[in-house]
Amino acid sequence: MREVGLDVVAAAVERLVQEANFVLTPDVCAALREAAGREESPAGRRVLSLIRENADLAAAERVPMCQDTGMTLVFLEVGQEVHLSGNGRESLEDAVNRGLVRGSREGFLRASVVGDPLERINTGDNAPAVIHVRIVPGDRVRVVVAPKGAGSENMSRLQMLRPADGEEGVEDFVVRTVEEAGASPCPPVIVGVGLGGTAEKAALLAKEALLISLERPNPAPRLAALESRILERVNRSGIGPAGYGGRTTALAVRILTYPCHIASLPVAVCLNCHAARHREEVV
Repeated sequence: MREVGLDVVAAAVERLVQEANFVLTPDVCAALREAAGREESPAGRRVLSLIRENADLAAAERVPMCQDTGMTLVFLEVGQEVHLSGNGRESLEDAVNRGLVRGSREGFLRASVVGDPLERINTGDNAPAVIHVRIVPGDRVRVVVAPKGAGSENMSRLQMLRPADGEEGVEDFVVRTVEEAGASPCPPVIVGVGLGGTAEKAALLAKEALLISLERPNPAPRLAALESRILERVNRSGIGPAGYGGRTTALAVRILTYPCHIASLPVAVCLNCHAARHREEVV
């Protein structure tokens, strides 16, 4: 049994929420450079150039790459040989939110969270995070912090397809979701797709798909082919960078699946803007 202090988890969240907001991941930076080389629209090329310039300035100046610093998602993989230690009064979720509050204040991140979805009163500190915990083998804790902006999050969609709709139905639904979103999610986007499970499982899979490196191909050939077809159709839509037209509406499509009931085919789509922010640390 290995002991991991809740202070250690809180400190990791504090670091990661700032790093995620300040520094774009290398795979997304590379995808933006490649897209700029392919883009035929002058306006699209200009937008891609500005996105890269903005990312460079954010990293150099240690400031948020987007004013919307998002609703913070925290994914925790806790090893079953880990003993989480603290003062006896604080929970794991409390420690995560403590780190989020400190990181938001120290990093001057905009407070973007309201405490009640109807009263709309800002919590003032970016807390609470949306936290997902999995118990896994081992004696380490993997902490993934992913701030998610509302412009892209608001374009999420869930559809309970009929099994007979099959692969074609899935493809059509995902493409239609991106096309109907238009410029709202700040393209070029990354398209996360969750297939299977139940309604809530598909939605979580779609969110987790956004964390997959753009440089890592899907290990399942059928899903890799489906991702390619969806990406090609999306980029033929003409929406383009920031909605100004062009062939770079999406940088990538990533699909995760889970077994499902014989009578259902859940499909969830979660879009991420070009500020695809996430960072991780193992403690």
